[in-house]
Amino acid sequence: MLIPFNDPDPTLEDIRKTRGVIDPYVVETPTWRWHNRHIIDLVGPETEVVLKLELFQHTGTFKPRGALNNMLGLSKQKLKRGVTAVSAGNHAIAVSYGAGILGTKAKVVMPSYADPSRIETCRAYGAEVVLTDDVHQAFEVVYRIEMEEGLGFVHPFENKRTVLGTATIGLELCQQVPDLDAVIVPIGGGGLCAGIASAVKQLQPQCQVFGVEPTGADTMYRSFASGKPESIPRVTTIADSLGSPTAMRYTFGLCHRHLDDLVLIDDDDMRRAMLRLYRGTKLAVEPAGAASTAALTGPLLERLRGKRVALIVCGSNVTPETFARHIAAIPADDPGHP
Repeated sequence: MLIPFNDPDPTLEDIRKTRGVIDPYVVETPTWRWHNRHIIDLVGPETEVVLKLELFQHTGTFKPRGALNNMLGLSKQKLKRGVTAVSAGNHAIAVSYGAGILGTKAKVVMPSYADPSRIETCRAYGAEVVLTDDVHQAFEVVYRIEMEEGLGFVHPFENKRTVLGTATIGLELCQQVPDLDAVIVPIGGGGLCAGIASAVKQLQPQCQVFGVEPTGADTMYRSFASGKPESIPRVTTIADSLGSPTAMRYTFGLCHRHLDDLVLIDDDDMRRAMLRLYRGTKLAVEPAGAASTAALTGPLLERLRGKRVALIVCGSNVTPETFARHIAAIPADDPGHP
């Protein structure tokens, strides 16, 4: 049974206003038509593939859009006191970056298994990093920091300001590429997908929006099945950027309202897509950044054949060593093996 969801959509006026507010601190990321043999051999020449290259955003992912919109919404006094956040990497990096350019401090909570390079990136931006045993404990700690130290909590996905920030990606995309048939968006907590879908469905109502989730972090998929936000006991995917252990009411409601479908991919699907993107575009992306490509070349291949499809390439925060390890892990008998 679907829980009631009566929250209004973010309006185009609010999305455009948000883009103006964050404009001094973010870039309009480009789109690029992917039309060479590396993708044509997979999807056919009749399918037009456009990449929205959000990996070219400051910090290497889409995250500064929502993080900065949240931070700029704090009172001057609250912002001066500082901010806190919880993340396996990309959101923590974005909050650390935002705190630096806005002249305040950040205290970010990360699980100890987070990529060491992402932890060091947060510290390089000037943030204090608190490590915990797992992501569930990380949320407990960040809530305690918020209460005891009075820092402004910048949620990684669950509020209107975050969604308005990510909706600016959909706004840009629809201005850059007319007459889209479909957009494929990776889902972690759902903030990216909720924002993009809300914008696209207003600007290009005929366009389908598909979410894609890894099987090892399928909280939104389970939530769609049950009709209410669900949690999972453990995240088991290489796409740590998509590893939210829980779905939440606001982003779940917007995703459920606007998504045409939600599909699952596994870790090997993302590894193959990472290799395809590298061979075909010379981009070395993190697993989450390859999720949309994995969905198009996998579960959505026939449904979107002959369509104009935009893929959200959401991030590239991966070290050369980690990238190489993922490529080497492609099974030896796989057609996409290097």
